[in-house]
Amino acid sequence: MSKRIKTAMINNTLIVLTASAPALAFAHTGRETQGLVFGLLHPLLGWDHLLAMVAVGMLAVAGRERPARQLPLGFVGFMLVGALFGLAGISVGGLEAGIVLSVVVLGLMMSTGRVVRPAIGAGLCALFGLLHGNAHGLELPASASAIGYFAGFVLATGLLHGAGWLAAGRLHATLVRIAGVVISGVGIMAAI
Repeated sequence: MSKRIKTAMINNTLIVLTASAPALAFAHTGRETQGLVFGLLHPLLGWDHLLAMVAVGMLAVAGRERPARQLPLGFVGFMLVGALFGLAGISVGGLEAGIVLSVVVLGLMMSTGRVVRPAIGAGLCALFGLLHGNAHGLELPASASAIGYFAGFVLATGLLHGAGWLAAGRLHATLVRIAGVVISGVGIMAAI
């Protein structure tokens, strides 16, 4: 398959997903829909979540012969654990600082251009997923369905990981490193 056809297929898929988002939101009525919408929007509207999740997707493929699927899977799995803690009212210590640190560290990992060992990368992604998930669980709107909300932020996270995955697969290694510098720089600026 030619590069032009692949690009067209990816672009068309992204257009269909974007166009169908409102349909997903209105597929049901009531609390489930409200929870799904809140869940979808949370990772997309928070710069820290957005950057960290795209960075995880980029790290899974950048400079690798074979993708390190355990990075996004570890992030999502532990994000759900953290969200359940949050739903139970348990806040992980240093949550906000840890989330900002996740942006800095993930960006730095990208900026070095070195491939991180999958076990180390997966461990860091799991830790960062726990922190981001805990924030999701603690910020569940009182009127929202927890199941819809969780489904929404897992779907949005998967899409953001996928966007990072696609971007890193298409970008020159230098551009991935520059993106890492920008991501870590944003995290550092937020920490100041």
